[in-house]
Amino acid sequence: MKVEEVCRKYGLPEGVAEKLGGAGVNELYPPQAEALEKGALEGKNLVMAVPTASGKTLIAELVMLKSVLKEGGKCIYIVPLRALASEKFEEFKEKYEGLGVRVGISTGDFDYVDPRLSKYDILIATSEKVDSLLRHRAKWLADVASVVVLDEIHLIDEPGRGPTLEVLTARLKQVNQKLQTIALSATIKNADEIAEWLSAELVKSDWRPVPLKKGVYYRRKIEFDDESKKAVNVDAEEDVAALAVQTVGEGGQALVFVNNRRSAQATATMLTKYINDFISGEDREKLVAVAKIIEGALGEPTRTCRQLADSVRKGTAFHHAGLHHAQRKAVEDAFRKNLVKVICATPTLAAGVNLPSRRTIIRDYRRYVEPFGMQFIPVLEFHQMAGRAGRPQYDDYGEAVLIARGKGEAEALFDEFILAQPERITSKLATEPALRTHVLASIAAGYVTDEGGLMEFMEKTFFAYQYGTREVSRVVDLVLDFLEREEMIRRQNKLLIATPFGERVSRLYIDPLSAVVLRDGLTGVTSEPTDIGLLHLICKTPDMGTLYLREHEYEEMEQFFKKHMKELIAQIPDYHREPEKFEMLLAELKTAQLLKMWVDETREDDLHERFGIGAGDIRRKAETAKWLLYGAHELASLFKTGKALAPLRRLQDRTRYGVKEELLELVQFRGIGRVRARSLFRAGFRKLSDIEKSTEESLAKVPYIGTEIARSIRKQAHEIEEAPVPENESA
Repeated sequence: MKVEEVCRKYGLPEGVAEKLGGAGVNELYPPQAEALEKGALEGKNLVMAVPTASGKTLIAELVMLKSVLKEGGKCIYIVPLRALASEKFEEFKEKYEGLGVRVGISTGDFDYVDPRLSKYDILIATSEKVDSLLRHRAKWLADVASVVVLDEIHLIDEPGRGPTLEVLTARLKQVNQKLQTIALSATIKNADEIAEWLSAELVKSDWRPVPLKKGVYYRRKIEFDDESKKAVNVDAEEDVAALAVQTVGEGGQALVFVNNRRSAQATATMLTKYINDFISGEDREKLVAVAKIIEGALGEPTRTCRQLADSVRKGTAFHHAGLHHAQRKAVEDAFRKNLVKVICATPTLAAGVNLPSRRTIIRDYRRYVEPFGMQFIPVLEFHQMAGRAGRPQYDDYGEAVLIARGKGEAEALFDEFILAQPERITSKLATEPALRTHVLASIAAGYVTDEGGLMEFMEKTFFAYQYGTREVSRVVDLVLDFLEREEMIRRQNKLLIATPFGERVSRLYIDPLSAVVLRDGLTGVTSEPTDIGLLHLICKTPDMGTLYLREHEYEEMEQFFKKHMKELIAQIPDYHREPEKFEMLLAELKTAQLLKMWVDETREDDLHERFGIGAGDIRRKAETAKWLLYGAHELASLFKTGKALAPLRRLQDRTRYGVKEELLELVQFRGIGRVRARSLFRAGFRKLSDIEKSTEESLAKVPYIGTEIARSIRKQAHEIEEAPVPENESA
């Protein structure tokens, strides 16, 4: 069926077909046609379980466009990752704003409901953000939304983010029974269960627009699942190099999946000596520009920045969560433009942004699992990696290749991965840590008022669908006892009532156990706490997650503990009575030490060297710390711990930017981070007024500034100075 016919049949404007045609979409794929046959554009709930690049998103887009343009509806598009939210936002905005569709994005700030979000026709958000909006009873979300799209619904199986996705799905069904649900998934074993849970039609298919051949490489030959064979006659010592070079030599691109960051970096560097020869002069100039962006992403380049930039100049790249988001985006964009020929990545890329390649090479398919040692990765994870192979409009077929180390292993890989079905998806909701926050939220936001209503809601979850409510009921009782004991709720006859403490914790979007740690630590504060005292307090919460304490670090961290022991405001375990808790204390202190060095402006290269983490890790830790410091400030205010308020506010601002207090005014400028702010400060530009009175030429001479940034910050300074003063502040 042609897209034009679909638009005519369902009353969509001609502009929709034109926009999709401009993107190369003129005719529906078989799974898409099946989705329409099953009523997707007639208001039916739908689960699409089809491979990557088989057109899942298009069906969601058509459903949303019909709702917005024909029925005046509002749509929510829920994704698991911020990177995916940004990708979808840019894609939808470019395609549909010309049709009058207002596209918005929201991924952070869980304690604030921006009223402007309600103006968007399509709002793209992470599951955590939508969950927080529901906790704040955002009326437009609960009542007005007509369509919700759940991208990557199979992630309900993931212990970390799965419970949130599951609960918000059940909550949306509870508050708006007219809401049309479109759930998108990879091919999974029990998609029928998810469809039945959602009262949805199911489209399940293995069809792909670019056929996928899966095979095993051993001794210079690939054997595929269609019984075909392909020789790899490339002069390269490393197997991964032979496969990558053959792909690039035939005009394609390759993704290489390895199991850790160090391997990704080492493999990308190794491949440069092979791939460099394939880069044309014109492409090399463009890659130099990309490398410049990568080197400048942090203000002052680290060793990792330089290593990545050097690889990119030669046509390869590595990609992992330790990189700054600007660096990951630069690599992704260069790969899409066919400038970077090979990306070596950790598995996070497989579940993230859309980067198709001609060949996907899975070098590492084992992972260490405590206490069993090295184990095969899940089959679903293999399928996610393999699904990246095959570029629509470029390749006749894609290839996903596992590298075997021996003949017996080659045979085993066919059985374990290529011929195997993905695992069954199961709910991970019924654990106390997962349910603590969601049970409190249900009570605090008024979605349930008694235990009967709470269990009635739990019956709507995927867990209850799969296992019944007996097991979840047991855990709910434990959670209710905990919440009552910690005075977040109170029972009044059969009613469940949230206390002011419980309401604030729910809206702060922190684990109730984290709130208990923060409350108990702050309650005894009688003088202004130090940075280390506050940072250790937030690092003691389950929301932070501590750095791994290596064996050789024990003595160093014990010395750190003795030096700062009197500053700590959280409860300290006894070394002799509770050795395991004391070991955890040292890990908490190591994490606090990282954050303290960050706000004291320690060079990132030194942080990478000391803690073995990357720019992306540092910023995620800093972002979590900033949020917990904000939460601690709100709880200190609630419990009237006045001595902690000012230190918490200052430390929150410093943690956001990674600076000492004297730089806080300078880092407010767009384009000025910790490195440039310190450089300006040393040159005598210490306040807004200093920038405003300066000349562009004098600013441009400051290291790391230059003409473009100088012009930008002078303009910003003038705009701030000339901004009208609100009447109530004019005095």
